[in-house]
Amino acid sequence: MTSSLLLPPSFVFILGALLAACLRGRLLKVVAIAVPVVSFLILWGAPNGSYGTLSFIGLDLVLAEVDRLSRVFGYIFHLIAFIGLIFSLHHDDPAHYVVGLLYAGAAQGVTFAGDLFSLFLFWETLTVTATFLIIARRTAAARGAALRYLLVHAAGGLCLLTGIVLYYHGTGSIAFTAMDLSQPGALFIFLGFGLNCAWPLLHAWLVDSYPESTIAGTVFLSAFTTKSAVYVLARAFPGAEPLIWIGAAMVAFPIFFAVIENDLRRVLSYSLINQVGYMVVGIGIGTELAINGAVCHAYAHILYKGLLFMSMGAVMYRTGKINATDLGGLYRTMPLTAVFCMIGAAAISAFPLFSGFIAKSMVVDAAAGGHYQFVWLILLFASAGVFHHAGIKIPFFAFFSHDSGLRPKEAPLHMLIAMGGAAFMCVFLGVYPDFVYGMLPFPVDYEPYTFAHVLAQSQLLFFSALAFTLLLLAGIYPPEIRSVNLDVDWAYRKGSRAFVLVADRVFNGINSWAERVLGWQLTGLLARFASDPGASIQKYWVRLTAEYSGTREREELMEEIDRRSRTATYPIGILVLFAVSLLALMSILFILF
Repeated sequence: MTSSLLLPPSFVFILGALLAACLRGRLLKVVAIAVPVVSFLILWGAPNGSYGTLSFIGLDLVLAEVDRLSRVFGYIFHLIAFIGLIFSLHHDDPAHYVVGLLYAGAAQGVTFAGDLFSLFLFWETLTVTATFLIIARRTAAARGAALRYLLVHAAGGLCLLTGIVLYYHGTGSIAFTAMDLSQPGALFIFLGFGLNCAWPLLHAWLVDSYPESTIAGTVFLSAFTTKSAVYVLARAFPGAEPLIWIGAAMVAFPIFFAVIENDLRRVLSYSLINQVGYMVVGIGIGTELAINGAVCHAYAHILYKGLLFMSMGAVMYRTGKINATDLGGLYRTMPLTAVFCMIGAAAISAFPLFSGFIAKSMVVDAAAGGHYQFVWLILLFASAGVFHHAGIKIPFFAFFSHDSGLRPKEAPLHMLIAMGGAAFMCVFLGVYPDFVYGMLPFPVDYEPYTFAHVLAQSQLLFFSALAFTLLLLAGIYPPEIRSVNLDVDWAYRKGSRAFVLVADRVFNGINSWAERVLGWQLTGLLARFASDPGASIQKYWVRLTAEYSGTREREELMEEIDRRSRTATYPIGILVLFAVSLLALMSILFILF
């Protein structure tokens, strides 16, 4: 390892987690917050290059590969880990800080892995630690969601491992670089990444598990798993055309679920899939502008999505409620939380002077420049949908709308500091985009604040707000009701239950038959035969001949056979016959073999 990088960021987080496990009280919290700061300073001072190269069972491992792409993801992961830990300070459970640091460290490990073997190890660590973050809420729903999360991601991990083995067999290399989808191994790796990215039909784990985690755990989860997947897709499959259409589907379908969803953290989970879709489209287009747009959007999205989850977490912390039907009117007693939430809503809606405006538009312009007109239309339609479900619905139903009668206290100071920091970054990036543009993988030749762009985006937002208002006044807007929305996980759950039922009937039926026939009847028959084989053969012969000859003296013969068997006094002729038969059999075997 060179002296330019004292420790890879993942190692700093892991060591910090081990230290945190030994501490309690304020010292634990101070050390936990210091870990991302120390790791960031180490990364900041390290030049681009490969660090920690070593050989293991004949494989060349690279523990840290620092370039412009990994560096920008590493920076934002450090920042959101720092903000998330400040937001978590109400936790007194050391396990929360330990698991949070390990989870953030695993994301750093994925980001800086220079080989597929290291990538897989950190990928699986990401799964295990995320499972503990979900289960930490200690409710039956959280335990169920955590188990489903673990099973789904274990399947994705097996897919990834299969791909890595096939890829190594085909190429002889485990270097984590750009791949060709025509290779079978690369295809499995592609699918493994896609599961963590919450592609359509593979996305149910996200909206199932994230809302069931703890208040602070959801902030961590929203930042790392899907964005790590975005990073590895950008690293391995830039320009893969299937990603354009996968991303377009991700952008479109969550809008409909988010509009009718009552649980506001579940609304944000659908919104998360929608926003990741923009990044996937950008990676699929693969031009410098599109890749820059995807990375820039990931950077901005981690901050404003974290801010929105934090604001809903603060509401949940103070009221114990998260359904839109149970909230409303909270701006009276939680004004700062309401302001921070609206800043996050403005950022995700891409208002001018907010971070979403300078990031999302790069992907949209790349789609237009690449002549993907249909995809461009989907992205434009989705922008209006995002404004509806995240820009308006979240702050409106939580803080305004009807008066729920709730009068909770303002969020605790540490939560306000965390939300304030994220809100500041949302505005700062929107006002000064060169800050993030200077970190992107390719030189940026893009100006977001043109008259045409500002006018078009303002029109889109204005007419979206007008449509929401008219629909609400006319009573046409889907009402917020206490209900459970069915997603594709319904098919998984029903399908799994049907599979278990069929398996129970078929395989357990075969098992019962085999136990009855082979286990009891056949063994009983063989036991009776083996207890006196000579008499059994003779009795069988007697019954057989009696059937065809009509002999009626069968009972006497049976008694005679039993008597001879008990006294071992068989007629000499029978014994001679057996002896001759045995000799004949041995002679035949000798001749043959």
